[in-house]
Amino acid sequence: MSDQPIFAKAALLGVGLIGSSMAHAMRRAGLVSHIAGYARRPETLEAAKKVGFADSLHGDPVSAVRDADLVVFATPVGSFGALAAEIAGALKPGAIVTDVGSVKAAVVRDIGPHIPQGVHFIPAHPIAGTEQSGPEAGFAELFDNRWCILTPPPGTDAGAIEKLKEFWRRCGSNVDVMDPKHHDLVLAITSHLPHLIAYNIVGTADDLEAVTEGEVIKYSAGGFRDFTRIAASDPTMWRDVFLNNRDAVLEVLGRFSEDLSALQRAIRWGDGDALFNLFTRTRAIRRSIVDAGQDSAVPNFGRNKKPQ
Repeated sequence: MSDQPIFAKAALLGVGLIGSSMAHAMRRAGLVSHIAGYARRPETLEAAKKVGFADSLHGDPVSAVRDADLVVFATPVGSFGALAAEIAGALKPGAIVTDVGSVKAAVVRDIGPHIPQGVHFIPAHPIAGTEQSGPEAGFAELFDNRWCILTPPPGTDAGAIEKLKEFWRRCGSNVDVMDPKHHDLVLAITSHLPHLIAYNIVGTADDLEAVTEGEVIKYSAGGFRDFTRIAASDPTMWRDVFLNNRDAVLEVLGRFSEDLSALQRAIRWGDGDALFNLFTRTRAIRRSIVDAGQDSAVPNFGRNKKPQ
């Protein structure tokens, strides 16, 4: 694998967890000669400056993308359309424009119309993250052995697609290519619905009049603690995800509601076989995820590991 830079300049429009982690991964792999970062809020720019992962920081997106060979949208997806319109005239011919959003059909809808002739638009979704956010949260290893899905529109230049594939491989990711709508349906079940359920469960626990907040915190079991970790994810980002992938989420949520009703009947009727069979099947899926290297089999999720 070559250790030569792929891009002379990369512009990160957004320097939160994903944007800052991309910067660290680019540094580690020597992928870019100059990293420019953009953030709307001065306090975010100041935090990014202290961490030091960018060569230049900008409060104006147009100045950030000027002469950039790679432009990455890493703000909440609800901001993409206005941001694309703002920078369109400053995009360099031959540049690759991509993103890191968790939905893809909406990204094609909102960014695509603003891409000038001669600029390559290749939406992407690195499936990686933590409950932390902000410039201080980023780290180079975030994408290691995680999947990044590219959803290039029909007719996209094959050379540009291969270049972005190589970029993500050198950031540590496995890379796949998918249709935007299919991506949104797959991620609705593997990512978006679990987050929705986590937000709802934690909210329900907080709303229960018969159980105090102190008891919820004091007696939280492992499963509930895992839900609180998911429910601690960035509110703005996830609001935009659900609003921009509503059709796929509602489709999957409808199926989930039907399956939940079946579980409710099994419990009410004492149907132990139905419960056992489902739990056995789902346990096998968990083991498959661990075997694929997408999670760890460390006992108790690593909670017993002592600090170094």
